[in-house]
Parts: sequence; C-alpha cells; structure tokens
Amino acid sequence: MLRIEGMNTHYGASHVLHGVDLDMPQGRISAVLGRNGVGKTTMVKTIMGLVGLSGGRVAVGGTDITGWPPHRVAREGVAYVPEGRLIFPDLTVIENIKVGERGSGTRGAGTAWPLARLLELFPSLRERSASRGSQLSGGEQQMLAIARALVSDPKVMLLDEPSQGLAPLVVRELARIIRLLREEGVTILLVEQNMKLAEAVADDLHIMVKGRMVYRATPDVFRAEEEAIRARFLTV
Repeated sequence: MLRIEGMNTHYGASHVLHGVDLDMPQGRISAVLGRNGVGKTTMVKTIMGLVGLSGGRVAVGGTDITGWPPHRVAREGVAYVPEGRLIFPDLTVIENIKVGERGSGTRGAGTAWPLARLLELFPSLRERSASRGSQLSGGEQQMLAIARALVSDPKVMLLDEPSQGLAPLVVRELARIIRLLREEGVTILLVEQNMKLAEAVADDLHIMVKGRMVYRATPDVFRAEEEAIRARFLTV
C-alpha cells in the first residue's frame, strides 16, 4: 500500500535522508523510531509532498506519487497527522473535522468515516463538539487531529509523534484507536519516540539514524534486544 524506494531528501545543501526504503502492505502498522533530528519527520513530509524528493520513488497502492504536490497526495488517499496536531484553535470540534472533507477528491465525503461514526469513535469529541480547538486538552486535540484526517477516508495515515506530551492514560486510548484503524484496513506509518507505544501497536519497528534506516524487527524481537538496541542506536 505504501512503498518508498531509495528516498533521498535535502534541505538546501544539507543531505537529510539517505536511500530510505520502506514497504508496507495494506493494514500494516510500521513504526519508525529514532532520536530528534535524525530525519523521521522529514521522511513523513517528503511522502506527503511537503518537502521535495531529491531522489528515489514513493508509491501508494501501486500509483507512483513521486513529486506530487500535497493536495494530490491527499486526494490519492494519504492523510497526515502532523507533530503538534496543528488543529484550528478558533474553530469548533465539528468545524475542524469538516475541514478534512474539503478537497478530498473522489475519495471524499468521508464515506467510510462520516461525522456520526467519528463522534462514536471519539466520545470525548462528541461531548465537546461545540468547543473551540483552543479549549480542548492535549489528548482531545490529538484525537481531533486524527478524526480530521480520517474524515477524508484515507488508505494510508501518517502519524508524526502522536503521543507527544500526553498522559499515560491518553496514550493507552491512542493505542486502542490505532489498533482499531488497522482492523479497518488503514495502513499506518507511525513516527514515534515512545518505544512502549510503538511496541504495543506496530507490526514491525524500524530505527532511523542520521537519515538512514539501520534496523528492523518485529516487536517480540525488539523487546528481547531492547537494552542493546537502546545502547547502540538510541542513546545520545
């Protein structure tokens, strides 16, 4: 469903991503771990067309989307939940969700995820439906960002640091939502620093170091080797 081949990305003269490869079947959750600044968010933004690709190829469902602008990538069925949520603070919960319907092309109108179903999936949003984005807690804002992405009925969802700043109880609810989306056939690329969340939901885990994918394992193997992995790849 999502395939990255030889992804290279530059910021000006700085070479950030070096030949990144990733192959995700439909309904797969792949987590990419790594310290701050290694290129994880750049990878997600490059998939989405927000950062230009210097070399390589990106495909969604067999369609080559290399070099496409973000609106075309979105219409092809890719939804992006950015780090920091970036909801609209002056819009209500309902208005924020409806923003996700706009420009979603032939997959639009939220056919698989209509508003009523989203409010059932996120009961806290149903209770706060008339509240402005700025009035929500951090956890509610994160759920709102996911609901806004889902209303476009995506094939692939890109989640960038969704657990950042959230309390453990909210992270557990986030894990539940992510698993449910996998059951619904949504392919999820999860960028995280919360290893416990990644282990709990992902089918496979990858580690990025200095713009390169350097490790891949199933959660069981990852847990068995976690101490050595942390020491080798994830310590400062």
